[in-house]
Amino acid sequence: MKPISAIASNVQASTTLALDSLYKEMKASGIDVIGFAAGEPDFATPEHIKYAAMESVVNNKTKYTPASGTLELKKAVCQRLKEDLDLDYAPNQIVCSSGAKHCVYVALRTLVNPGDEVIVPAPYWVSYVELVKMVGGIPVTVTATEEEDFKLTPEKLQSVITPNTKAIILNNPSNPTGMLYTRRELEALAQVMVDNDLYVISDEIYYKLVYDGREFVSLASLGEEIKKRTLIINGVSKSYAMTGWRLGYLACESSIAKAASNYLSHSTGNPSSISQAASVVALRESQETVEQMRQAFEARRNYMVERMNAIEGVSCLKPEGAFYVMMNIKKLIGKTIYGRVINSSDDFSDVFLKEGLVCIVPCSGFGMEGFLRWSYATSMENIKEGMDRLERFLAEGLAEEG
Repeated sequence: MKPISAIASNVQASTTLALDSLYKEMKASGIDVIGFAAGEPDFATPEHIKYAAMESVVNNKTKYTPASGTLELKKAVCQRLKEDLDLDYAPNQIVCSSGAKHCVYVALRTLVNPGDEVIVPAPYWVSYVELVKMVGGIPVTVTATEEEDFKLTPEKLQSVITPNTKAIILNNPSNPTGMLYTRRELEALAQVMVDNDLYVISDEIYYKLVYDGREFVSLASLGEEIKKRTLIINGVSKSYAMTGWRLGYLACESSIAKAASNYLSHSTGNPSSISQAASVVALRESQETVEQMRQAFEARRNYMVERMNAIEGVSCLKPEGAFYVMMNIKKLIGKTIYGRVINSSDDFSDVFLKEGLVCIVPCSGFGMEGFLRWSYATSMENIKEGMDRLERFLAEGLAEEG
């Protein structure tokens, strides 16, 4: 048989999904394991959104819609962008698809020719690099260190731009770091982007989950020059606890939106009509449940960060958004825990799962070795138990080696 596509063969499986699957297998087998791997709110989808979905089924809203979403949904997206971010978009500038991840893929499909370079700041969400490769692009990673609060600087951005650079993917607030760019930091980055005529895929899926009274600034709000080059990625999964509904949206220039819509018309077609109806209600009606969830995440973050930084051998920065903590284990590299030499974050993750019965994600898959990602999108009870297990795992595992 002839070989399959070289592009498909080069795509790696998602680290987070693979670990989450293993965790669920262990749990199904009756093992008392706690999972902190998946980026998924533990809250139920709010009742008024669920009822809107059921009503759409009863009213037979179960047929094909336009490939890029209904006009009603696009208007709801425009309303939310205006109310939350003071951004003016028209419905013909909105493209709705099957989740924010798919919107990133569609954006790359629309922008990138084979051989074009796309800058991906590290630490990065695990799918970004693979998505760039899937469209024939060349991912160019540039590392933002912990000393830089895991945030890209204008100087580092400029240093990796070449004549082949087409775009950059910017995630704000960030998965996996939880860090948030300030207005001034974004303005400095935007100037480099405009000066070099780069498209920006601005993934703002966590924009409602920001803490300590900090301001979220959308990149597209910083002026017309950067706005016309920006493709905003957003959706309902994180803010409204609707991960399984698979509804994301893209906001961009109308010419880009038209090309993206044409692509969708020949690939997936429309996102679920039922999810679209539910999302209209999520975006248009009261945002009170979003704020309640945000406050719960903030309390969980505060507890996890305080406990983690009190445990010998590990540390973390205090994230400013999203629902992740990056745990630094560099002091443990080379040490032996429960008979296993820890040479990498993958080693630590494996031993911690088997001996500590806690599932967390090694950040090797996020372009940042020596760190592991914890999600605090789980109950405070689980977080407290998880921190207890971490403390016990290190104390007993290291002591066992004497």
